[in-house]
Amino acid sequence: MAEADPGPLARLPSVPERAIGGEGGLDAALRDASEPFVIRGLAADWPLVAAGRRSSRAARDYLLGKAKDRPFAVSVGAPDDGGRLFYDAQMGMNFRSGRAMLPEIFGGMDAAEGKEDAATVYLASTDMHEFFDGLYEDNHIDLGDRSLISSIWIGTATRIAAHNDFPDNLACCAVGRRRFTLFPPDQFANLYLGPIDNTPAGRAVSMVDFHAPDLDAHPRFADALRHAVVAELEPGDALYIPSMWWHHVEALSTFNALVNFWWRDTPRWMGQPQNALNHAILSIRDLPDEQKQMWRQLFDHYVFENGPDVTDHIPENARSVLAPLTVESAGRLRAFLLRALSR
Repeated sequence: MAEADPGPLARLPSVPERAIGGEGGLDAALRDASEPFVIRGLAADWPLVAAGRRSSRAARDYLLGKAKDRPFAVSVGAPDDGGRLFYDAQMGMNFRSGRAMLPEIFGGMDAAEGKEDAATVYLASTDMHEFFDGLYEDNHIDLGDRSLISSIWIGTATRIAAHNDFPDNLACCAVGRRRFTLFPPDQFANLYLGPIDNTPAGRAVSMVDFHAPDLDAHPRFADALRHAVVAELEPGDALYIPSMWWHHVEALSTFNALVNFWWRDTPRWMGQPQNALNHAILSIRDLPDEQKQMWRQLFDHYVFENGPDVTDHIPENARSVLAPLTVESAGRLRAFLLRALSR
């Protein structure tokens, strides 16, 4: 088995929190950035970070004090999988998913901490507002007028396969240490993505085991590594991940918590591009080649080029969804699609 040996990967640029206090501050730094960067100490004064510095138990106690009385989604992996939450040999999942109250989950962590045969426990993308009282208010970053989705990720040591997300992301390491390996959006073919409809967490993931990459099976992964950058985060550090950047995430401590803030520059009433891709697979991919070519030209005309020749010949008040979308016209288009898909 040939294995990838790219040598040391490039380290992601980082700046101290005090260095972004100039004109525009963090808001300007995020708006101007087209690549990831690390901000050291951005969340260093959070109460959750302070609790985690005392101990894992103190961090769990802090979170329990904020948790609402409702079941949490939790995934549990086998001890011998090394924290890698992934597919099993039959392309099912190598972990079990269920729901439990947070005191029960944390009680199991307390009992298993330090044991070599402890199971992997992972609470992924838990909404801070829905599942906690005051956690967001006491542990957040001022991101101006951005409309945020604010989540916390809690667990033991884990390895999450490389994937990407459509929104921009500010990820703040609150408890434990994290290592991110990041790739530009155009590296998707070199990452050997798995299925898009059967995924560990809703996004297609790289099939490459980053701890033991097999270049016989995945030869282009060596090219991906030449474009990779690594960010290692200590408690209080933050990482900006632009939209569509691929990232492999490792939680390196026995107990870890990451808080992230997602936003998109486009309005939320716009559709999700992934849904369009799924629909194109359903309705276009398996057409005869000559028909696919005709649809490629139509997509170029209406979507990717979208020049004035699309609408100049239509009265302005009659262009409907061919005009720039509004809340109202997007709602009509969504309703049209739902009716069509339900037939």
